[in-house]
Amino acid sequence: MTANRHYRWVILLIATLAQAAACFFVQGIGAISVYIQADMGLSAFQIGALVSAAQLVPLVGLLVAGELLDRFSERLVVGGGTLVVGIALSATVLAESYWAMLLFLVIVGAGYSTAQPGGSKSVAAWFDKSQRGFAMGIRQAGLPMGGALAAIMLPTVAITWGWRASFLVGGLIAIFGALVFMLFYRAPGGVVPVAKASEGSVTNVVLSRLAMIREPVMKQIMASGISLISVQYGILIFTVLYLHSRLQMEVLQAATLLFVAQGAGVAGRILLAAWSDRCRSRYFPVMVCMVAVIVGLLVLVWLPLSSMFMLGCLMGWLGFFGFGWYGPWVAYVAESAPADKTGFVLGLAMAINQLAIVSIPPLLGWLLDISGSFMLGWGLLIAMTLLGLLMTIQRQGEINESDRF
Repeated sequence: MTANRHYRWVILLIATLAQAAACFFVQGIGAISVYIQADMGLSAFQIGALVSAAQLVPLVGLLVAGELLDRFSERLVVGGGTLVVGIALSATVLAESYWAMLLFLVIVGAGYSTAQPGGSKSVAAWFDKSQRGFAMGIRQAGLPMGGALAAIMLPTVAITWGWRASFLVGGLIAIFGALVFMLFYRAPGGVVPVAKASEGSVTNVVLSRLAMIREPVMKQIMASGISLISVQYGILIFTVLYLHSRLQMEVLQAATLLFVAQGAGVAGRILLAAWSDRCRSRYFPVMVCMVAVIVGLLVLVWLPLSSMFMLGCLMGWLGFFGFGWYGPWVAYVAESAPADKTGFVLGLAMAINQLAIVSIPPLLGWLLDISGSFMLGWGLLIAMTLLGLLMTIQRQGEINESDRF
């Protein structure tokens, strides 16, 4: 028992590392988007579509990964998926055209589907409720941590060896994370999940799982998740382009501000999740994040910002709340799920978020292309978050009766 208590921190470390490694390139592609756009002559819509390509397969892949996680070992599912990410990214160096690059990034998305629900399920299994939010926050900090490192490393790699070399660096990092996870992961108490008995026809199983969407708690999860993930990817993909275009800021300088946002997101995921362990409602910090994000985006859009210090503070604010929300949110999802369906519910919630991840970057790019201004895009994100907040408040009364499935 003592060995298990200590080993849970090893599990937390390798789950965080695997998350950071798997998302390193996808979260950091915005930092080199200026170089890719200039070299290949791409529109803002096409830049947004690069991110969507890596997020397309998870629309279904997250559901499949969640079901696999309820049946088989996290070592196999997460490690194997992250390995696919690494191999596909490394192979993207060979892509000669925009469409070939899109194809490789679709394969990246297939592997990436396992990282989010798999790491979250691993941590949920090893930590009890009193520390689960804190542990989940640390683990979820792997995403902005990977993005922060990418924001610093990828532009340097692109300047030194060309932007194609950035794909290879991202691939090697993902392969390293996969090998570490497969080497050190084990289930609590040495118990390895086994395949479940048949639950009936495939159609019945799928329908019974998808019926969870009608639950009040799931509606609240969807309202906040879709709006906040849209803000997160809007900041991630278009911040460097926005600062470079509006303020004529050097790319490395703008990437540094993106690094500040990602770094603040690391702190946000840990601190906000730890706060949720002590809140009467674990969901309350998510609502705070929605309000804070609306305020931050309004400042970004309407106030004239020329001081690097003020811009740094603003990007820190947006990063802390615009990336940090995910820590308490995913802990809330894991606790709201039935014990035998944790993997699927995590996959379902994340798959619903994927709808926004796939559609928002190209939509923001298209709005930029047709208007020549970022105002429409930022305004859309503000409106979505405000709507999500109002829907969340409306659902709170239903959830107070029963906040579990």
